[in-house]
Amino acid sequence: MLAIRMQRKGRAHYPTYRIVVQESQRHPLSGRVVAEVGNYNPATKNLTLDKEAVEKYLKNGSQPSGRVAFILKKNGIKLPKWVKLAPKKSVKAKHADKLRKNQPKEAPAPEAPAEEAPAEEAPTEAPAES
Repeated sequence: MLAIRMQRKGRAHYPTYRIVVQESQRHPLSGRVVAEVGNYNPATKNLTLDKEAVEKYLKNGSQPSGRVAFILKKNGIKLPKWVKLAPKKSVKAKHADKLRKNQPKEAPAPEAPAEEAPAEEAPTEAPAES
């Protein structure tokens, strides 16, 4: 059985990927590739695909990996009905009750009485009329 998968190339900390068709039993780095159908650079999001070749291999039963299936669907290649896309993951915190945003709001501490503000100003006396 053939698989369409990504084969990592590039240098340290700067990966680039070849999208290849190879036997599903082989390791992606084995080098034994049936066909190279595209390239993907995640740093620049640059993708080149040979759409005709991809469609040919899909029609003949090649199984795309999860990430490759997502990329193919995003680029308008119609996937067969038997290809299952991975469900979108939902992130759930292990101890949500311990998160700061889920803690009850603390009442502000009572402030120490500052210097007392003058209560009422004494009325100013009007100048005496002569």
